[in-house]
Amino acid sequence: MESAIVHVVDDDASIRDSLRVLLEASGYAVATYGTATEFLVAAPFTTGGCVLTDIRMPDLGGLELQERLSSSEPRLSVVVMTGQGDVALAVRAMKAGAVDFLEKPFNDKQLLDAVERALQQSRTTEEAARLAAAATRKLSELTPREREVLGMLIAGLPTKAIANRLGASPRTIEVHRARVFGKLDASTLPELVRISQAAGVTPMEETPVVG
Repeated sequence: MESAIVHVVDDDASIRDSLRVLLEASGYAVATYGTATEFLVAAPFTTGGCVLTDIRMPDLGGLELQERLSSSEPRLSVVVMTGQGDVALAVRAMKAGAVDFLEKPFNDKQLLDAVERALQQSRTTEEAARLAAAATRKLSELTPREREVLGMLIAGLPTKAIANRLGASPRTIEVHRARVFGKLDASTLPELVRISQAAGVTPMEETPVVG
């Protein structure tokens, strides 16, 4: 994620400046914001990265900012910074999906480790989204009958059982099976399962009930 940016959100200018110096010296691209609102207005969500935010700020606090970011694309991982007595808020942030929290005062290594974990999570999330989008595009090429066959294939049903369920000949199911593998660019059943999972397809999906 070469365009990843560490977005620092804190109403204390001295903290923003010191974090920028440390992060830039460590090789990270950094953008700083004095309020959560300023960040939400100005942040380039077309790029990946993470957010390092104070948990208590005048307009929107870190928890509220984290909630706003939960629907952003791409998803930006969050690390919250807390003062003494704010551990309960930090735990709430962690339960809501924050990667980590840093209790002030924290040292350079704690900060850099947390930022790297957050960036790694953002990379993982972005890659999963990319794979899901690619898998969904591939699945859109399947016919309704091929989707039925796919649902049964990833459920582990053999050709003869699928033929019985669909009232078709095994030969016909073999043709559908070959088309499913071809359209999804899969060469093995485990690969077919991974592609289906990435697109949110569950075993037996859209399988008709046979009386």
